[in-house]
Amino acid sequence: MNSTPASTFTIGRLAKRAHVGIDTVRFYERRGLLPEPTRSPSGYRLYQTDSIDRIRFIRRAKELGFTLDEIELLLKLQDQGGRKTEVRDLTRNKISQIDANIRDLQKIRSALKDLSDRCTGTGSIDSCPIIDAMNTAEQHDN
Repeated sequence: MNSTPASTFTIGRLAKRAHVGIDTVRFYERRGLLPEPTRSPSGYRLYQTDSIDRIRFIRRAKELGFTLDEIELLLKLQDQGGRKTEVRDLTRNKISQIDANIRDLQKIRSALKDLSDRCTGTGSIDSCPIIDAMNTAEQHDN
């Protein structure tokens, strides 16, 4: 016989319904992204149904590239009735970061493509332009 109310979930049921691991739920709780659950008389965590939506929100925000610190801020804005402008500004900042990452990745891709094109792919590794470039970069770092 189940003595927990229908609107609450144990950590295992919550994790399953939210499609995350139990450790993820515990981690989100420790980070303060999930409110501390009530406890059953036997000490089991009992999560409210809105915890499922909250975990799904966190997962979607992570998929969009937001960090846990940024997600924490978004959740606070949502919980405390923040302003749309704050959410928009945070999102625009994220877009700028993504644009910078894309530019960096394009530079890396270009450099690797150039090195790959200069490598014949035959013979010994001696005088390999790819290896030589990495050894040269290492020397410049010292």
